[in-house]
Amino acid sequence: MIKDNYYAVVMAGGKGERFWPQSRTSHPKQLLRLIGNLTLIEQTVARLMPLIKPENVIVITNHDYIAPMRSLLTDLPQENIIGEPVGRDTAPCVALAAGIVMARSQDKHAVMMLLPADHVIRDTESMLKVLDDSAKVALEGNIVTIGVNPSFASTGYGYIQCGEQLPQDSETSFFKSLGFKEKPNLATAENFIAEQCYKWNSGMFVWTVDTILKAFKQHAPALAKCASKLQKATKQGKLETVLAQEYPQCERISIDYAVMEKVDNVVVAECAFDWDDVGSWTALRNQIRPRENNNVIRGMFESIDASNCIVVGDANHLITAIDVDDLIIIHTDDATLVCNAKSAQRIKELVHILGEKPETKRFL
Repeated sequence: MIKDNYYAVVMAGGKGERFWPQSRTSHPKQLLRLIGNLTLIEQTVARLMPLIKPENVIVITNHDYIAPMRSLLTDLPQENIIGEPVGRDTAPCVALAAGIVMARSQDKHAVMMLLPADHVIRDTESMLKVLDDSAKVALEGNIVTIGVNPSFASTGYGYIQCGEQLPQDSETSFFKSLGFKEKPNLATAENFIAEQCYKWNSGMFVWTVDTILKAFKQHAPALAKCASKLQKATKQGKLETVLAQEYPQCERISIDYAVMEKVDNVVVAECAFDWDDVGSWTALRNQIRPRENNNVIRGMFESIDASNCIVVGDANHLITAIDVDDLIIIHTDDATLVCNAKSAQRIKELVHILGEKPETKRFL
C-alpha cells in the first residue's frame, strides 16, 4: 500500500496553551500522553506508516522541540524533523514543506498530505483509505480538504459549505466546496447544522506540490518565493541557514486565509473515520470512559456529590471535591488549575496573563 510519491507533512509547532498547566513552553501538547500510552505526535506518525515511507514523513515543529521530537520519532530520519525559527502560522509552514518536498522528490506531481499533530483517530484503516482516495483526486489538479460530518453545533470549529457531490469511482464521497466559514456563533452554527450541507473543517489537506505552489504564486507570491528559496537551500544542504534568514520575514497567516478562501479548485472529501480534535481539556470526555457521576478522571480523586468534572493528576497526589459540577481540575507538581468546563477556551487567555507577570511567567 505504500506509495513512493506520497509525502506527509505533520504540523507540530503549536504550544497547546489550552492544556496548561500540563502543556508548557518546553513541553507542548503534542509531547503529552493525553490519550493512551503514546504522545499525540507519536500516534499521528504511527497512523501514517502503512501508506507513507518513513523518509517521506516530514514533521514541522518549533525549533525548541526538535530534540524531544527526534528522541520520540526514531523511525524517521532525523533531518525530517525540522524546526521553525519563529512561529508564522500554517501558510509559511506549508511553503516550507512544499520547498522541501519539491527538492527531495524532484516531481511536481508528488502528493503532499498536510496533517495536524493533535488529532485522535482510531480507525486508521478508514483514514488511510480516505487519504489515498484524496490523493487520486489531488492528482487531477484539485486541492482536497477533509470535511467532518458535524455531530453538534460547534462554535469551536470552522466549517466548509459543500455543493454537489462529484462523480468519483471510490469509496470516499467528494463534494464541490462552496467556501470556508470561520468559527461561528451558536445561532449560526445551528443554522449550518439545519442546512445539512456544512462540514467541520478538519485542517487536513491533500494536494500535489505543483498545485499548492501555483496557488501561492497567484495568491501569496511572497510565500511562493520563500518556497523556491527553501527548495534551492534543501538541494544545497543549507536549509537551516536559509530558513533562519527567510522565515522571520514571512507574514503570519493561515493557509485558509492565504489560499483556501481564494482558490476555486477545492474539493471536500467526506471523513469516513472517527475524528476528534484535541483542542482543550474538554476533549477528554470523548476519549476517556467516565466514572461515577460522569466524572472523567486520570489520577487519584475522591469526592462527595461531584459530577461532570474532568480531573487530571497523578498517583501521588490526591484531589478531592465536594458539591461541585462541570469543573476542570488539573494538578501538576508546581501548578493547579480549577476552571468551569464551559470556560475551557479561556485557559489560553489565562496563560497570556501569566506570561505578562514576572512572578508567574516561570510557570509557563
